[in-house]
This record gives sequence, structure tokens and C-alpha cells, in this order.
Amino acid sequence: MYSGGKKHYATTVSVHCLRDKHSGRLRKAHPEKLLINRIGITVTKKIGNAPTRNRVKRIIREAYRQLDAEYSIRRGMLIVISAREGATTAKTADVTRDLLRGLKKLELIGDRQEAGAE
Repeated sequence: MYSGGKKHYATTVSVHCLRDKHSGRLRKAHPEKLLINRIGITVTKKIGNAPTRNRVKRIIREAYRQLDAEYSIRRGMLIVISAREGATTAKTADVTRDLLRGLKKLELIGDRQEAGAE
């Protein structure tokens, strides 16, 4: 994953992505037959103690949820989001901004979805 995929580094997070080879099998197993992204969030002990690491993971998870609801994130990918030392003091908006920049750089973000359009 780390050596074969695309990557982007920012001050708060680094994003690694790779096309999921098992996306077809997972699509068949999904109740609605949709492609999904498999996402991993890593926070090392260098970041801080357990409460700090858990806080950073919650912030990253929420940032991804916001971006997934607001933008069209490409499906069928393996995505690993690693926290960097800047994430310990960063606000949610900072992490969201860096994650958005990384997903755009890796061409995982499409056009902004229209409100009410389906």
C-alpha cells in the first residue's frame, strides 16, 4: 500500500490510496450492490498518549464523513489516512482542509454535488 499507491503529505495528515482489487467481490456482498471504499486510519504513539490518539482519530473520521457527504469521493479504493504531528493541536477545519487537498491531489474527489439532486 505505502510503496505501490499514490500519496500526498500535508501538515496534519498524509493520505495514501490504491485501487482495491477486491472491490468487485465486496460489491457483490454489499446489500445494495454498491462499490465501497476501505479506509484505514493510523495514529502512531509518536503523536501522544491514548486519549490524544483517539481524539485525532475521531477528528479524521469526522473530516472524512463531512467530505464524503459534501463531495463525490471515488469508490472502489483502499485509502489509508495517517495522522502527522500537526494533527494534535489542529482544529477539525484544519484537518478537513488538509484531507480535502490530499483527496483532490490524488484525484479521489469529483465535482461538488448539487443540493437536492439525486
